Amino acid sequence: MAAAAAARHRTLDFLLGATADCNAVLKGLQPIFQQQRMTETIHSWEDHGYLATYTNKNGSFATLRIYPHGLVSVDLQSYNDDMKGRDKIDHILNKIEERMKELFQGSIRRVKRLPAIVRGDAIDRYWPTADGRLVEYDIDEVVYDEDSSFQNIKILHSKQFGNILILSGDVKSDLAYTKAIMGSGKEDYTGKEVLILGGGDGGILYEIVKLKPKMVTMVEIDQLVIDGCRKYMRKTCGDVLDNLKGECYQVLIEDCIPVLKRYAKEGRKFDYVINDLTAVPISTSPEEDSTWEFLHLILDLSMKVLKQDGKYFTQGNCINLTEALTLYEEQLGKLYCPVEFSKEVVCVPSYMELWVFYTVWKKRTEI
Repeated sequence: MAAAAAARHRTLDFLLGATADCNAVLKGLQPIFQQQRMTETIHSWEDHGYLATYTNKNGSFATLRIYPHGLVSVDLQSYNDDMKGRDKIDHILNKIEERMKELFQGSIRRVKRLPAIVRGDAIDRYWPTADGRLVEYDIDEVVYDEDSSFQNIKILHSKQFGNILILSGDVKSDLAYTKAIMGSGKEDYTGKEVLILGGGDGGILYEIVKLKPKMVTMVEIDQLVIDGCRKYMRKTCGDVLDNLKGECYQVLIEDCIPVLKRYAKEGRKFDYVINDLTAVPISTSPEEDSTWEFLHLILDLSMKVLKQDGKYFTQGNCINLTEALTLYEEQLGKLYCPVEFSKEVVCVPSYMELWVFYTVWKKRTEI
C-alpha cells in the first residue's frame, strides 16, 4: 500500500548553559524565517520568554519557543512533503543550528534534533511500550487490516521483523517470545498433552508440534486472526493453521472460558497449559479492573485442568512495571489451590523491551 499524504513534524532543541537572552535569540533567528517569506506573530511574557509563530502560504508553519531558563525549541510542521520539500526544511533547520552556535559560542550544552514524526499517514508506525515510552517501528506496508467481532486485526510489514501481528494496537509476539512462553527450551514436550489459550498467530502451536507431543489443543476465539495469520504469517505458523486438525493437534474456535469449565467438569488434565491471552494489566487496582478478574478466573480454571506435576506458562509484562507484576504475584497466592512460581526476564525484540514470563505449578504436598 502506498503511503498517503501525511504531516511531518520536526523538532530542534537547544539547551543553553546559562539563562537565555530571549530578545537576542529572537532577533538572531528572525531573518531565517523572513527569507522563507513566512508571516511572523510574536507573543511575549515578562517572565516566561517568547513564543513566535511563522506561517507559510503552502500551509507549513514553525513555532519558536524561547524560555528564559535556557531552553530554545523549534517545531516545524509541513504537509505532504516531496523529497525537495524535505531537503528545504532540513536546510532551514541547519541554518537555525548554525545561527544559534554563532550566537552562543561554546555555551550550548546540548543540541537535539529528532527524526521527523509522521502524523496522519496511512501506515501507523508508532506504539507506546508497556511502560509508556514511544517506539517507532520501520513499517512500510499494511498487509492485512480487518475488524472482527472482538478486535481490530492488523498485519504490518516491518523491514526488520517481517510481517508482524497487531491486535487492537498491541504488537504481538516474535520467536523469542514464543520460546520464552514455552519454557525457554528446558521442557520436554514429547508425548505430552498441551493446552494453548489464545495463540492465534499459530507460533506456539507450530513450535510445539515440532517437539512430538501426544496432543496439543489450541483455543482461539477469533477466526479472522487465524485467517490472516494463515495467509500472511507463514514464517510464524508454518502450515499448522492450514487445517484445524492435524495428527497431534486441534484448533478450537471458541471462547476459552467455557472450554476450560467443560474440561474441568470432565476431569480432563494437561501436562502444560500455556496462556497467550493477555499481559498482566498495567492497572494497579485489581478490584477496579475486569482484566484482573479475567486473569484470576483463567488461573483458577487452568489449575483445575493442570496435572499435579504439570506447568502453567504465561507472560507477565514489561520488567519496569514492578507494581503490576507484584500484584500479579499476589493473585497467585489467592487461587483455589496453593501454587509456586518462578519467573524469567527475556528480551523480546518486537516489543523492544525486557519482558517477564512466569512458570506456575501446583505446590507439592508433603506425604
